[in-house]
This record gives sequence, C-alpha cells and structure tokens, in this order.
Amino acid sequence: MSEKITLADQIYADIKKDITNKQLVSGEKINIKELARKYGVSDTPVKQALQRLAEEKPRLLAGFKKETVSLLEQEKIIRIYAANSKVFAVTEDDEYQVRLRLYELEDRLDRKFFVRISNSEIINLRKIEEFDMSFTGTICVSLSNGAVTYVSRRYIAKIKQLLG
Repeated sequence: MSEKITLADQIYADIKKDITNKQLVSGEKINIKELARKYGVSDTPVKQALQRLAEEKPRLLAGFKKETVSLLEQEKIIRIYAANSKVFAVTEDDEYQVRLRLYELEDRLDRKFFVRISNSEIINLRKIEEFDMSFTGTICVSLSNGAVTYVSRRYIAKIKQLLG
C-alpha cells in the first residue's frame, strides 16, 4: 500500500522546486493568495507547505506580515522577541511575526550564532555591536540596527561564559 501524497505535500514540492529554480528567492516577500492562485489551490495547503519548508534545514523561518509570508534567512535576523503573546523576528529590513514559540526557535536556530538573553528574547551574536558591562548586575547589548537590549540576570552567567 503506497503512501498518499497530500495537496500540501505537492505544493511543498512545487515551492521547493521554484526555490531551486530561483523562481522564488529566499528573503523575498511571498503573497499566500498569489501562490494559491498560481498553484490552483486554497490558502491552507500553501500555508502548510510554507510552514513545513520553514521547519527544514537550512533553517529558514516563515515571517508573516499582513497577507504576505517571507522566508527569513538566519543570517539576516538581528533579534527575536516575544511581546503581547506573539513572537517577532527583526531583520535588517523589517519586522515579522513568527508562528513559533521562543523555545521552538531556540531548537531551530544555529546555536553558534544565536543566544537567549532573557525569557522573552534571542539575539544573533553576529549582529552585536557592543556589550556594555558597566551596569551593576546586568549587561547592555547594542545591536547592529541601533536597538539596545539587556541580558536578564538569569542569563548573565551564560553570556559571560560565552564571552570568555
């Protein structure tokens, strides 16, 4: 008995082929409704296929903004944070909602380059401009986009160990 191929599986294969053939480019904004029209399906299998693609290696993340989905490359992500029960990824160009929890992202992100600095934030080590350790009991982090954030007390030992 052969395994049934779902519509989402077929759309996944088609999207992957389009990425390989450079018809879809990583980081490019993707309109779910336009993709659904292109493949002649509803939005649901397109969303399922994109989510599955985001879960694969290389670990692209699906970033949602209004009706578009962008495939976010890890190298372009500056920080990921949680606010108002939602998770956001900040890139050099924009900010996107990510439909994963921080602990799920921690497992997916490259541990050599991403570190958790608080219960609500993960930062990309390649996007750090400087650490300011002059504050007592905390570390101030300046990021490449001009954002300033702080390492919570719980994570200070981990950051100090990382810094050597």
